[in-house]
Amino acid sequence: MSPRVPAELLGGHLRTLREAAGTGRLPGRDELDAYRAGGRRAAELGVPLRHLVDAALAAADGLAAPSVLPALRKAVAALMEGYEKAQLAALREAERERRAFVDDLLHGRAERLAERAEHFGLRLAESYVVTVARGLAGTGADGIERDLTERFGSHNILVAVRDGLLVCVVPATLPAAVGEFTHHVRSRFPAGWRVGVGRPQRGPGGIVASYREAAGALDLADRLGLKHDVVKAADLLVFPVLLRDRSAMEDLVTSVLSPLLHARGGHEPLLETLEAIFAAHGNQTAAARRLGVSARAVTYRLQRVNRLTGFSPDDPTQRFTLETAVLGARLLDWPWEQPGGE
Repeated sequence: MSPRVPAELLGGHLRTLREAAGTGRLPGRDELDAYRAGGRRAAELGVPLRHLVDAALAAADGLAAPSVLPALRKAVAALMEGYEKAQLAALREAERERRAFVDDLLHGRAERLAERAEHFGLRLAESYVVTVARGLAGTGADGIERDLTERFGSHNILVAVRDGLLVCVVPATLPAAVGEFTHHVRSRFPAGWRVGVGRPQRGPGGIVASYREAAGALDLADRLGLKHDVVKAADLLVFPVLLRDRSAMEDLVTSVLSPLLHARGGHEPLLETLEAIFAAHGNQTAAARRLGVSARAVTYRLQRVNRLTGFSPDDPTQRFTLETAVLGARLLDWPWEQPGGE
C-alpha cells in the first residue's frame, strides 16, 4: 500500500484481487459498496484521487492472471464513484454555506458573521463597496466571478446572486474592481442591463448599507427614467432626502404640475421637455437634440409650461421649484389620477 494512502481505504482490496486471480470472481455488491465508501472517505481526508487509484493498481502487481483485470476495473470504478460523489456533496454544502453567509451578510444578521466572513476572505472591520447588476445572462455570472478572482484574488472579491441581482462586494481600496465588474457585465449581459454602485461603508452594517444603496440606485434610476447604464448612489443622495417628507413632496408636485394635466396633447411631452432642459443645464439646442425635436418646439413647450404653471426654468428660484417638482413626479409616479382636459 502506498504510504500516501491510509491502508483502511483499501482494506479488502488485495483479497478481492487474489480471489479474482484464482477464480475469476468479480466483486460483489458489498465489496463494491466498501470501495465506494473508501472513495468517499479518501475525498473527506483530502487524499488525491490519483494517489488512491495508483494504490489500487499497485496492489495488482504480481497478479498476472488476466482474470484480475475485470475485477480491478470494477474496483477502481467504484472507488472513483464514491470519491466523485463525496466531492459533489462537499461542493453543494460549500455552496449552501456560501448562500447562507451572503444572505446573512446582506441582511445584517450578525451571528458568527465576522468568523464566517474570514472563511470567505472578508475582513469586516474594513470598508467595502457593494455593486449590483440587474439583467443576468444565464451562466455569465459564473464567468464574471472567475475573471474577477483571477485578477484580484479570491480573498478580495465576493460575488453572489441574490434576489435576481448579481452582487459584488469588494474592498474600498480596490476601486478598479468596480470598473472591472461593470466591464464584464457589459460584455456578458444582454441589452437592458444596469449596474448600481453603493458608497464605501465600514463594517458588517456598512456592507448592508452599501448593498441597499446600490439596489436603491437601480430603483431610483427606473423611477426617474434615467438613461445611464451605471448609476451611483453617491450621485442620487438628494432623492432619498426629497422622499423623506412624502406628503410635502406630493403637495409640491400637485401644486406646481397639476395645470399640465389639462394641456392639449397631454402632460408627458411637457415633462420630458423640462427634464431635457434640466439635463442640458438650460441649453435649448442641446435639449432639442436630446428630444429629437426642433429648438423652436422646445421654446414653444417651455412657454406653455410657463403659461399653465406660472413657473419658468429661466428664473433661478422658479427653476429649482420646477425641477424639484418634476423629480418628485417621477419618484412618486405622478399623476395619480388622470382627469380629462384639453
